[in-house]
Order: sequence, then structure tokens, then C-alpha cells
Amino acid sequence: MPRTLLPGQSSRVLLVDPATGDAETVFESDTVLVEAPNWDPDGHSLVVNADGLLWRLGLADGRLEPIAMGGVPEINNDHVIAPDGASIFVSGKDGHVYEVPAAGGTARRVTREHPEGRGYKNYLHGVSPDGTALSVVVGGRPTPESAFDEWRTNLALVAVADGATTLVTDDEHPDDGAELAGGWVWFNTERFTDEPGHAQLARVRPDGSELERVVDSDTVDWFPHPAPDGSCLVYLSYDAGTRGHPENLPVAIRALPLVGGDPDGLGDRELLRLFGGQGTLNVAGWAPDSRRFACVAYPLADA
Repeated sequence: MPRTLLPGQSSRVLLVDPATGDAETVFESDTVLVEAPNWDPDGHSLVVNADGLLWRLGLADGRLEPIAMGGVPEINNDHVIAPDGASIFVSGKDGHVYEVPAAGGTARRVTREHPEGRGYKNYLHGVSPDGTALSVVVGGRPTPESAFDEWRTNLALVAVADGATTLVTDDEHPDDGAELAGGWVWFNTERFTDEPGHAQLARVRPDGSELERVVDSDTVDWFPHPAPDGSCLVYLSYDAGTRGHPENLPVAIRALPLVGGDPDGLGDRELLRLFGGQGTLNVAGWAPDSRRFACVAYPLADA
């Protein structure tokens, strides 16, 4: 079932200035829980999900318009827009990735059949600048005989044309949030610590080489999103001890300056704090000109 708002809660779509942290509300509802905004390449609208469906949110009028997805089951909040704006890729709750015409219509399944008996799923997070490959998180058990608690998540690239999948990481360390930018796959991982759930930011080359830590923090850090111009990276930060990326918690959005696509060594800073988590910053929400990014807060009436 799709997520719903708590009593007295609203979903609030914000446009944030990465230089100042100033935020403008462009949509708010106490009846519809929207998640995970992408900024359309046209610069005039966002794509969000709500009620298991995909929607376009006009920035000028704040109106939600449904995007038809013929042949797609209920979706989660992982979706990205093709660089040319012609199509939108979405993650179905059946574990497959689908390509939907941006104007709506009949979808095409991108990912191939799942290996049998492994609980296999694909979670979409990014698309290459040339639109030919998707960065996904592949979840599954190593073999059909593996126990359920051996379920693993690794990074992979999926060819848009035929669904061919190439693993980028292949080990027991939980990885998530894979996004392609600047010749790297940026992601969050638990491989740098023995503390379960302590996700940290990292990056790796698409061929699996040069894996390195990007941020070393006491917080639990998720979903790195580099700006289109390579000037900075924004990400979601939970308090220490958080497991996974749950909803309805106090979180921070932080910015890490980049120079030439690399961390500049000066450290990151907090842009704003809000009530949210899951749905706030799961996918890339940068404006095409890198001057703002979109995210979602879920304030409670008494907060």
C-alpha cells in the first residue's frame, strides 16, 4: 500500500538554494503524500510520486497532473527523468524498472527477468548523462539456497536498450542510492564501519575501481546527489544510530562543495533541518541550472 499522511501531517515540496539554505514552498497538501521530486529538464515542472502513481507538479500553478503509466504496477519513490526529457524511468514494486513516455502512455519494461528463488529486486536511482544506462541497486540472495537474512544490496548498471545488467559492487556490504555523475557512481554504504546501519557516502568508477569514501561523519548519511554543474553535492543526514532510511524523523540536508567534481577538502555544512526522511531526497531533484534543488518535508500540525 502507498504511504499516507499521519493525522495532522502535511507534505510540503520545497525549492532550496544550495548556497544559502533558503527554501520556498511550491506545494503543500494535508491529503496527498508526495515524495521524491525530480526537476524536469524544461525547468518548469517537477515529477513526483503519490498514491503509488506518478504526477507532474507545475511550478507556476502548484497543480498536480497524473502521468499515465500503462502496464506499470504500483511504483515506489525511485524515478528519474531521461536527460532529453522524453521519458521517465520508474521502479515498480514488482522489482522491475520501466520506461514511461514523459507525456504519459504505455510503458516498456527495461529490466530482464529476475533470477528464480533469490528475492531479486531492482531499485532505480540514476541515469547516465547520455541516457543509455541506469544506475540501480540490486537486491537479492546470493543463491536460491541462501537464508532470507543473507539478502544483499549491490550497485549495478542497466542498459536502457536491452536491460543487460553489470554489477559495480558484488559483496556483503549494504550499498544504496547509486547515482551517475562526473564519471563516478555516487552512493551510500555501510562498508566503512562495523556498526550496522551506519551508512556513509562513497563513490566508485562504473567499472568497480577506485572505490573511496567521500564523507566521514558520525551521522547516518544517504542519497548523494551531485549538482549538474559539479559545484556541490547534497545529501540526507539522519541522527547516529538510525537504521535504514525511515520516514517521519528529524533529518538534515547537507551540502558538500565540489571542485572539478571532487570534494574540495573544506568539509560539508548543514543547509536546513526538517521533519521527513523517506521521500525527502530519495532521487535527484536538481534544477537544470544547479541554482536550486527540490525536496519534501512532512511537518506535523503541532511541530
